[in-house]
Amino acid sequence: MAQIDDGSAERRARGRPRDWNDKTDQNRIKSLDRAMEVLETLSRLGGATLTDLSAACDQAPASVYRVLVTLESRGIVDFDAGFQTWHIGAGAFLIGSRFLRRTSLLERARPVLRSLMAATGETANLGVRRDGQVLFLSQVETHESIRAFFPPGTMSPMHASGIGKALLAQMPVEEAARVTAAEGLTRFTHHTLTRPDALSADLAMTRRRGYAIDNEEKTLGMRCIAAPIFDVHGEAVAGISVSGPSARIPDEIIPEIGAKVIEAAKEVTKGIGGQPAG
Repeated sequence: MAQIDDGSAERRARGRPRDWNDKTDQNRIKSLDRAMEVLETLSRLGGATLTDLSAACDQAPASVYRVLVTLESRGIVDFDAGFQTWHIGAGAFLIGSRFLRRTSLLERARPVLRSLMAATGETANLGVRRDGQVLFLSQVETHESIRAFFPPGTMSPMHASGIGKALLAQMPVEEAARVTAAEGLTRFTHHTLTRPDALSADLAMTRRRGYAIDNEEKTLGMRCIAAPIFDVHGEAVAGISVSGPSARIPDEIIPEIGAKVIEAAKEVTKGIGGQPAG
């Protein structure tokens, strides 16, 4: 029997309205926007009192409190009565973890991270670019007592991160300059590259050797060696790295670790169906 097309199939298939490109205020829910600002600020602070959070958001305490109570009912935030502080809750983690399931990157990278940690004896990390910074997605820690620690969800400036510089080095020079100019070249240690010309020279060297080095540029006494992961279009979409104390990663073994990191990045690239930039 022939079916009559009444347009319902199209309506069911649509996931956004016809004017979805319209990002003007008429399509924004201002109260929700303010609530998201509260959530993002709380995440950045890692925990805060109502007074401090209200000040950071420049919103009235009563308004922020209503947002927090609403989010608490969904498990998105938690309240520590003893310290009178609010924190990100388990519900936020569950929502974030569903983002990771959208791609096979994390699944494919996890065994490679374990192997890389075993091969180098140092902590292995996976990160992606997010809003001009590096967002760490996964980590396999070394068994050593002194080690680098980047829990999932940690953000780090690209110019002072091994993964960040590995990704910047794969961008067109103009794009990398725009990204770093927008974020600024903040100094964290006396090793941090805070001059655009110094960073540009470092990125050029990174491209030539295939891996980036964070030489105590974010934290004194810690080094990181990273290489890019490419998608099916040959675009750098993530980075994999090894990080640890400078005393255990002296200059003479950096090339050896760099080669292992490059191979690990190639393995993940292959696992997600990617191909290195040609």
